[in-house]
Amino acid sequence: MGTLADVRAEALGCTRCALAAGRTQVVFGVGDPGARLMFVGEGPGRDEDLAGEPFVGRSGKLLDKLMAQEIGIDRSTCYIANVVKCRPPGNRDPRLEEIDACRPYLEAQLGCIDPAVVVTLGNFATKLLLATGDGIRRVRGRAYPFRHGHLVPTYHPAAALRGGGEVLAEMRADFVLAKQLLQGGAP
Repeated sequence: MGTLADVRAEALGCTRCALAAGRTQVVFGVGDPGARLMFVGEGPGRDEDLAGEPFVGRSGKLLDKLMAQEIGIDRSTCYIANVVKCRPPGNRDPRLEEIDACRPYLEAQLGCIDPAVVVTLGNFATKLLLATGDGIRRVRGRAYPFRHGHLVPTYHPAAALRGGGEVLAEMRADFVLAKQLLQGGAP
């Protein structure tokens, strides 16, 4: 698909699935195109659809806080994207055909950025990128070989907002693992 800018330009005009009809704007991704760390979430919510940027609502504030506290970075030094680039109606889960329609954009983002560590946020991103049917509770807490680096699955920040201290503590541990991998540590 070319450069990240080329992929973004194509995605902005995408009508591959029914989500295009209900979006305010495409939420492509944000951050450093040369980042060593990439976060991949599920899909944009209402706030993201309005802003055109992933993770800007309550979940995004928690993601920013965890990045700062556990890794020592902010969103300008990583890259943040989602599996689907348009908001599913009512924030429902993305459907298989919507994920399939958007997958070439995510694959192109991963290829252009080529991060050393990918952190998946929640079930949809984790199941897609690990090609597994196992849920996040089963696969989180460790790193997996992925492309030229590692993949660290963790909960979606919304799960921590709902699930309380235990989920948040496990997310913190996963972020620490991502930091260790970025620093050249073994998984």
